[in-house]
Amino acid sequence: MRLAVFDDSRVGVVRGDDIHDITELVPPEFDSWPEQRLNWLIRNWTRVADRLADPGKFPVVAASSVVLRAANPAPPQLFAIPANYRAHIGEIGAMAITKGGRTAREAGFFLKAAGSVSGAGEPIPLPAGSARRFDHECELGVIIGKQGRNVPRERAMEYVFGFACLIDLTMRIQPGEFEEDRSLRKSFRGFTPLGPHLVTADEIGDLGTLTSRLSVNGEQRQGAVLGDMIVDVAEAIELITSVVDVQPGDVIASGTPKGVGPLVPGDEVAIAIDEIGAMTLTVTEAAAAPRPF
Repeated sequence: MRLAVFDDSRVGVVRGDDIHDITELVPPEFDSWPEQRLNWLIRNWTRVADRLADPGKFPVVAASSVVLRAANPAPPQLFAIPANYRAHIGEIGAMAITKGGRTAREAGFFLKAAGSVSGAGEPIPLPAGSARRFDHECELGVIIGKQGRNVPRERAMEYVFGFACLIDLTMRIQPGEFEEDRSLRKSFRGFTPLGPHLVTADEIGDLGTLTSRLSVNGEQRQGAVLGDMIVDVAEAIELITSVVDVQPGDVIASGTPKGVGPLVPGDEVAIAIDEIGAMTLTVTEAAAAPRPF
């Protein structure tokens, strides 16, 4: 099933060019907290799945008439796996955050602010007036379906609800800076586009055979087979849950292949992953902030 979050965080089932609005399944108490509707649906999926057997009975809106929000607008936690493709390790030299040729197995995971997620219908805003370099990273987004702790990799895929395309934006290190501020440099608002839809795990066959790709202004910069990840999705869940519980709606950014590069206002960046989806976003300049970067 392909789910869309749109407009004021309404939720729908995507069928062709239409979205069947299933927001009525969510208790009305969430009308005052709409970004949590999808998390409620994920937590209660076994209760509502039967009612979705025939999405045609729900109101229909044209996909072209809505603004797509993040595949999950409010993940409780947003984990990220660094240095997860060998060809990417070391490609940007001193600007890299993970040093010394360490892979994801040595570096572990880090956190991005959940407020950095955005959707296919929203721009990527770079900090106003900044002379810094901001890079794109093409990644698979993994959405967790149930609470878990100390999950062995052999059972880890049972905890996956679905997948989406994810772009991890990064403000690069300048000379003299420390790598410990990784979360700040990856957490600006709009720095984690996630979409265009959430594709449930039962729709996807062998993840390892799928390819991801990213282009800027029509020129492909990144492309990889997901099976080339050093730490695959199952091992990432084992790693994370050995430290902290995962919760329904959590998102894992699975790491980027080689080819990362800079974005500037006015660019168009497109990401696609086989069977999961594709989205194109415009890079803009954000409103001026009290603290410049």
